[in-house]
Amino acid sequence: MPEPDHHRWMNRAIELARRSPPVPGAFSVGAVIVADGQELATGFSREGDPKNHAEEAALAELDPADPRLRRATLYSTLEPCSERATKTRLPCTDRVLAAGIPVVVIAWREPATFVANCVGVEKLRQHGVQVLELPELAEAAMSMNRHLEL
Repeated sequence: MPEPDHHRWMNRAIELARRSPPVPGAFSVGAVIVADGQELATGFSREGDPKNHAEEAALAELDPADPRLRRATLYSTLEPCSERATKTRLPCTDRVLAAGIPVVVIAWREPATFVANCVGVEKLRQHGVQVLELPELAEAAMSMNRHLEL
């Protein structure tokens, strides 16, 4: 099986992030779930609900029992959250773990803009998820968030 084209899929997630309505209190993020070289689902911040995170929106498009999730890669322009301001909503790291996704690729880590200490990458790795970072695409992934204090 050929090596996945991480840059291609992250650029797709960056395109999706640009569709997020900018707001002062949250990042604009894009997410793509890929398995077997095929796009399974996409999401972006505030898609369908002002509180939706990109990963949450993408995962909502799939049946949680879909066996492809167990061999999927999630591409997210920003590190999946490890806590939510709205405590009634599950953090994205918990959603990824529940889905059984084995690989997560991010462009940049969440700064302390809204959450003092995001530990999404660490939590995923502690649970056996392979996390890859593409810092060379961080600038593009941050570009739609310039209205925030970064």
